[in-house]
Amino acid sequence: MEPDLTRTEVIKLIAIATKPLNLSGVNLSTTNLSKLNLRGADLSHADLSHADLSYTILSEANLFQADLMGANLSFSDLMGADLRYANLSVAKLYGAQISLADLDLTDLYGAKGI
Repeated sequence: MEPDLTRTEVIKLIAIATKPLNLSGVNLSTTNLSKLNLRGADLSHADLSHADLSYTILSEANLFQADLMGANLSFSDLMGADLRYANLSVAKLYGAQISLADLDLTDLYGAKGI
């Protein structure tokens, strides 16, 4: 199944969208979203499986029940992100900004794969 949006389309939406960007339930599997600013975006229920989210700003993003299976989150900023019930199985989290001191800001309740 092809992703609903391409990287170029997401960049255009970021430029014109009112904040926060709403990508709830969108299929973005395998999409290269690296180095984008998705701060505060609503990605709840989105399919981000095997997406490249390396170096992406996802702070304060809503990733509730998002499918991040196999996603590359290396060096991404997840501070304050809502990851409740997200699927993080085999996701790459090397260098991701999730500080243990700030874990109360990043909700991981029910997340899979961690």
